[in-house]
Amino acid sequence: MKNLLLLVVGVGLGFVIAHQINNTPEGKRFFEDVDSRAKEFTGAVADGYKSRESELRAAVADA
Repeated sequence: MKNLLLLVVGVGLGFVIAHQINNTPEGKRFFEDVDSRAKEFTGAVADGYKSRESELRAAVADA
């Protein structure tokens, strides 16, 4: 139970700190950079998934 409480407190403090950092111009740029990199990564993962899925579908259709 103590670990759960510490986790909840840590997450709450993280949100408060991130909000305070986001209020600064440097913080906004930092979070925009993180957001763009995350979107780029998820796009690459989705593209790879779709590519592999089409390869597997073609292999099954040929068999």
